[in-house]
Amino acid sequence: MVTVREQGQVVVLALSGRLMGGPDGTGFHQLVDTLVAEGRTKILVNLDDVNWINSTGLGILISAYTQVKKAGGHLRFCGVSERIQSILTITKLSTVFETYQNEAAAVASYDRS
Repeated sequence: MVTVREQGQVVVLALSGRLMGGPDGTGFHQLVDTLVAEGRTKILVNLDDVNWINSTGLGILISAYTQVKKAGGHLRFCGVSERIQSILTITKLSTVFETYQNEAAAVASYDRS
C-alpha cells in the first residue's frame, strides 16, 4: 500500500506491508510514471512500515529509481530497516540508492541538491 503526501516540493511515497510485486507493485510503478509525467521528480520513498521485500520488490524500486533519474530527478529512501539494509548491501544497491535515517533528513537533503 502507498500513501502519498507532500513535504514542500518533495513527494513522499510511504509504503507499508510487504513489497513483493503484484498489483501493489504495478500501482507503485504507475504512480511514479504519473509523477514524472507531471514533472515532479523529487521523490522520497519512506520504507518505515515495510516489513519485507523480495527480488521483485527490489526490481520495482530499481525501476522507479532509474525512471526518476532519467527524468533528471532524485529518488531517495528513508526508514530502511536493518533487514532491508542488509539486502541492499548484499545486492550492492546500497552504493546506488541514497538512504537516510528518517524522513526529515531525507527531505532536507533535497535542498542541498
